[in-house]
Amino acid sequence: MADQTISAIAVAPRPEVSSTFLQIAVLAALAATGTLATNILLPSLPQMAVSLKVSSAAVTSAITVFLAVFALGQLVVGPISDRYGRRWPVLIGFAVFCAGSIWCGLATDLPSLLAGRVIQAAGACATSVLSRAIARDLFSGAALGRAMALIMIAMAAAPGFSPLLGGALDHYFGWRSEFVFVGVFAAIGAVAYEAVLGETHRSTRTPLNPLAIAKNYFALIGDRRFLIPAATVSLIMGGLFSMFSAAPRILIEGLHFTPIQLGLFFAGTVMVVFAAGMLATRLAPRFGLDRSIRGGLLAAAAGSIAILLVSMFNPTFLPFLAAMSVFLLGMGIVNPLGTAQALSPFGEKAGAASALLGFWQMMGAAIGVWLAATVSHEAMFALGIVLTVASLSAFGLYTMRPKAV
Repeated sequence: MADQTISAIAVAPRPEVSSTFLQIAVLAALAATGTLATNILLPSLPQMAVSLKVSSAAVTSAITVFLAVFALGQLVVGPISDRYGRRWPVLIGFAVFCAGSIWCGLATDLPSLLAGRVIQAAGACATSVLSRAIARDLFSGAALGRAMALIMIAMAAAPGFSPLLGGALDHYFGWRSEFVFVGVFAAIGAVAYEAVLGETHRSTRTPLNPLAIAKNYFALIGDRRFLIPAATVSLIMGGLFSMFSAAPRILIEGLHFTPIQLGLFFAGTVMVVFAAGMLATRLAPRFGLDRSIRGGLLAAAAGSIAILLVSMFNPTFLPFLAAMSVFLLGMGIVNPLGTAQALSPFGEKAGAASALLGFWQMMGAAIGVWLAATVSHEAMFALGIVLTVASLSAFGLYTMRPKAV
């Protein structure tokens, strides 16, 4: 498939699906489940530590454990869905996530909470990774790019708005109410998925055995049509998560923001990502995926370098905000279009391709978070270094992509 060929929407033959809008809305809910379950807890970590009689540092392991299981689980769920279809893995994933949410809400000590988080993540990884595979089942070409842009907006909105939501729930009902909320969210998502989408995997079912799975993954890694856009997106996503992790240190400790102001900052980032996602849907049909992605990478690199310069010469809020907005604009273009480009040639292996891409993205996020916390004691300077290295590496890597034929 020529990556720059802008084709019409290719929808799987399912007449009972009501509309493209509903399809994308349900896919967005699937994609947002994991990030919602992670970031909604951030304002409540101190209260959780007091309630469970552990330190604040110890209770943050609830985030780390979730991300680790979330990343690794995707490698298993993708091949399962390629063999048995999307419907049952998604529905089982929602059920497991709900069970984990109930477990977490009833936890009375940290080990019990961590066990619940493992269960939660095992369910969330199914819904997240399969949102991309289902999008690939339903759409192709520019339509897939548009769908991915809207799904990405939901994934950005979840970490952007969920700290504000979590803070409100914690204030009025206590931290356990957050697990009630995400459990109800997942239950509604399961009903909506069954009503609107159901089974979408119409391609040849691939065998489910370790050798076949390994062969699929190694074939994807060896194919530059997948490897380069997937690795590019993963580097940019690593930068995004490093920004989320460093922002509290930069704004609260360095610039003396209040927690509410920090929450409003996160919410504001969603507006930038939303604008970038809308822009991406217009750029791809007009300029093609390659040129649009290159433009997004240039914007991300420019914003990253600007953050580094701001950290060294004028570490104040408005210059930081301006530079960060440029990075987010580029990220918001690269992420959906790069994801669409990585998945488009692999319809029969969309589940495995989406799983491997999701795993790389979460590993990139974990590495970005770790580097932003360890490169330097100056949080803004450390973030500038991480973003600059990630963005320039992504741009250099993308220039190695094979030309479309």
